[in-house]
Amino acid sequence: QVQLVESGGGLVQAGGSLRLSCAASGRAFSSYSMGWFRQAPGKEREFVAAISRSSGSTYYGDSVKGRFTISRDNAKNTVYLQMNDLKPEDTAVYYCAQALFGVAGTRLSDPSEYRYWGQGTQVTVSS
Repeated sequence: QVQLVESGGGLVQAGGSLRLSCAASGRAFSSYSMGWFRQAPGKEREFVAAISRSSGSTYYGDSVKGRFTISRDNAKNTVYLQMNDLKPEDTAVYYCAQALFGVAGTRLSDPSEYRYWGQGTQVTVSS
């Protein structure tokens, strides 16, 4: 069983920054791609970013490109999401997730390709 625990959310003013962390336990962390998704009230879960097993490839949703950066530290079993230039429309619950084994590339934007999910951390951006 894999447990994912997000942290780092909070309240920030527009234009500010936050860094989310997701600590993983259980299976071999470095063997799986990881992703971040978000969900705002009344909206569907949205792909934010994903990273391959070795950090060689990263992927971003169109709404966050150029502002967010995903990274991972396999020695610490942790994936990060650095969020800069935050906007009110970034307000949502942010979830990290571990992809099914072997999933890579553009498939990482599909939530159905992920098996394990964290509980989420709230990010609120005030205008």
